[in-house]
Amino acid sequence: MQNPNTDRELILNAIRQNLPQQQVEHPAIPVFARPGRPLKPDFERNLQEAGGAAHDLKSPAEVQAKLEALHPGAKVVCSAVPEISGTRRAESVQDPHELADVDVGVVRAQFGVAESGAVWLTQEDLVVDGLAFLSQHLIVLLDPEQIVPDMHEAYRRVQLNETAYGCFMMGPSATADIEATLVHGAQGVRSLNVFFLPPV
Repeated sequence: MQNPNTDRELILNAIRQNLPQQQVEHPAIPVFARPGRPLKPDFERNLQEAGGAAHDLKSPAEVQAKLEALHPGAKVVCSAVPEISGTRRAESVQDPHELADVDVGVVRAQFGVAESGAVWLTQEDLVVDGLAFLSQHLIVLLDPEQIVPDMHEAYRRVQLNETAYGCFMMGPSATADIEATLVHGAQGVRSLNVFFLPPV
């Protein structure tokens, strides 16, 4: 039995006895005015500034051809999307250690954010969370109609009650800790390419 006279218990009991009686509502986030211009150019520009690149493609065949052009030496392509079969299916991976030899990972993002060039990925999109970080290179399929203007709108779309894990990714891994020199691929993927392609 805990001693009720310990400092810890005294503090906790004092807090319990002085909880506010009135329910306090969270502040409402207003709906901000958005620019009337298309969002895709902003997304592409900000993605490029983060070290990534975007490509307009019209079919899964074009996606496959572009993947091979960008990564001609890739031996292991692990795909979590139906459009690209790859050499390994993400669904077949039982242990994240199996991703150690992945040259290119292919995933589909739920949406992109124009103001940052980021994409939103959940564990359902990745199938194996480590695919987004252990692959040498990452290709993200994105429906160009699924771009929101900013993080305010992005958080309206994030459904954390429906997934155990999600993250925003913005370009390849990068660091400038040493001599203020920007290095990509220091802790994660060495390149990130977004392929604009609606779901089939």
